[in-house]
Amino acid sequence: MKELYRIIRPLLFMWPPERAHHLALGLLDLQAKVVNTYPKWARQTPLQVSGLSFPNPVGLAAGFDNHAAHLPALFHLGFGFIEVGAVTPKAQSGNPKPRLFRLKDQQSLLNRMGFCNQGVDYLVENLKKRPAGQIVGVNIGKNTHTALEDALQDYLYCFNKVAPFCDYVTINISSPNTAGLRELQHGDYCRQLLAGLKKAQRDYADHSQRYVPLWVKVAPDLSDEEIKVLADIFCTQKMDAIVTTNTTINRDNVPIEWRDQPGGISGRALNTRADAVLTAFYSALGEAIPLVGVGGIMSFDDAKRKRAAGAKLLQLYSGLIYEGPGLVKEIVTCL
Repeated sequence: MKELYRIIRPLLFMWPPERAHHLALGLLDLQAKVVNTYPKWARQTPLQVSGLSFPNPVGLAAGFDNHAAHLPALFHLGFGFIEVGAVTPKAQSGNPKPRLFRLKDQQSLLNRMGFCNQGVDYLVENLKKRPAGQIVGVNIGKNTHTALEDALQDYLYCFNKVAPFCDYVTINISSPNTAGLRELQHGDYCRQLLAGLKKAQRDYADHSQRYVPLWVKVAPDLSDEEIKVLADIFCTQKMDAIVTTNTTINRDNVPIEWRDQPGGISGRALNTRADAVLTAFYSALGEAIPLVGVGGIMSFDDAKRKRAAGAKLLQLYSGLIYEGPGLVKEIVTCL
């Protein structure tokens, strides 16, 4: 499959990145109509994380399928789980185009999408048609124009809407592309947001007899002291997993022409910093809270290193763009 993708990739890269993304999803949908079985190689020894049983540890990161509209095609690639979204209560168009860029020499992406989505009700309708027996998480955020003081209401609205139709929910407080959102990683904002969502989680479990794990996604641009504070908050609130990390606003590893461009960097340029944050959280928490390693996984060696640093699960995005679907099988079958 990797050899085939090496032929296809130059054709896809002739298109603007966002258009190529939609074209690739359309091609995967067509393929899934012909072959829609879950690959046998993708079913490894089940892995228990957050009370869920994962067929393998390799997942698809949020942002690839914002609307949960392509789940059958994406599971056909062999992912052990898929995270959809980010989703907000109301539909929003996101930031102006162009807003997705390839940094080819760095095998990286720069995006400033801005939580573009059709709203939580649209996503829920798609979730109702999700493939049976597969693990799907939903990444939730706030609408751009919602004040930070009111952010909890947006997150609660999304949680209560998606909880009946997904396996876990990820609280996104780390995207750099919604103004002020990262403030929710700090102090009282963070404590109050997580406490409110944990109460909603308990309330839902009480009346549905079903526990929906709450994960939280953090930025790679945290200081060591901020990581220690967050680790304490996450322990106190009994979070079910931490996703490390979102995209970075650091520009140390990108060419000078990209350094003034707003947005978050993913892919190989994020690799070192994402690994450092993962290691720091594991140092602070040990096995107390499961960690999900994301950021710059472009090969089996990258995946192996994140697992050695403490990640129970992994998520891909940019690696899928540059290395193709064969990367999933390479990692799953070699871990």
